[in-house]
Amino acid sequence: MLQATQTKQLLESTSMEANTAQSKQMVSTQYNRAMKLALDYALALPGLLLIAPLFIFLAILVKLDSPGPVFHRRRVLGKDGRTFDAFKFRTMYVNGDEILACYPKLRHELNKNYKLKCDPRVTRVGNFLRKFSLDELPQLLNVLARDMSLIGPRIIAPDEISKYGQYGQTLMMVMPGLTGLWQVSGRSDTSYDERVALDMHYITNWTLWLDIKILLRTIPAVLKGDGAY
Repeated sequence: MLQATQTKQLLESTSMEANTAQSKQMVSTQYNRAMKLALDYALALPGLLLIAPLFIFLAILVKLDSPGPVFHRRRVLGKDGRTFDAFKFRTMYVNGDEILACYPKLRHELNKNYKLKCDPRVTRVGNFLRKFSLDELPQLLNVLARDMSLIGPRIIAPDEISKYGQYGQTLMMVMPGLTGLWQVSGRSDTSYDERVALDMHYITNWTLWLDIKILLRTIPAVLKGDGAY
């Protein structure tokens, strides 16, 4: 977890970079887009085929655990401000809003951080899926559809863009990622300002090697399950 001073320094250092032509060129050149596209397809397509049996098994678990659909569609903000549905295995009861209405303090916490550490809406299987980020496996379909990249800033809801302030335009220069610096740096144990700082650092310092390093760090981070809820 980043310290407050480190977060401020990181945001200040990326602020100037994010507003330069060099930063914009870094994430938008045809060469870089081609390299990222090649990495996405080289891993996402065979990966989806390899985990197909696990995919089916998890879908059955979700269906048997509680009434409702297997998949949840979350409306999120993508590149250039385009909205799309990010797929996830359903981890909550279908009457989640009614359940949360009984916990005003949790509702306030959710509105503030967009995350709940102890969420009464989450099912038994949902807790397991979230612990090891298995609920996000369907987003491989979003990667193949070019809504997302394997590595990138975290996905956000359209109303969250206001929390990025002056960095909002920079965020929308790239596709959100299935994994990224946030996911390997504490995930939900980080503050919102730290999440913004990590996203900006990734965008303004992107290289193919950085993507590979994040991918390698994702595996132990997922297995440890730290900050996942």
